[in-house]
Amino acid sequence: MIGAILGAIIIGIIIGALARLILPGRQNISIGLTIIVGVVAALIGSLIASVLGVADTRGIDWVEHLIQLLLAIVGVYAVTRLKGRSE
Repeated sequence: MIGAILGAIIIGIIIGALARLILPGRQNISIGLTIIVGVVAALIGSLIASVLGVADTRGIDWVEHLIQLLLAIVGVYAVTRLKGRSE
């Protein structure tokens, strides 16, 4: 259980950073918020991949990571838009 949580945090950091790099323009959100979005996207993406039956494959789970990355991109975009409105 602890290994899964640590894995989600590490994957979340990477996924969140990649989402910010992929999105065009400047995202006016903190690194901490980016990490939180990435971790949430990693957890939800793993859940979706499990439901679809693509979470446990031989080697690297590319489909699961793609789902996580897409969710992180949407999450970073949404947080950027919400934060921009509040300021």
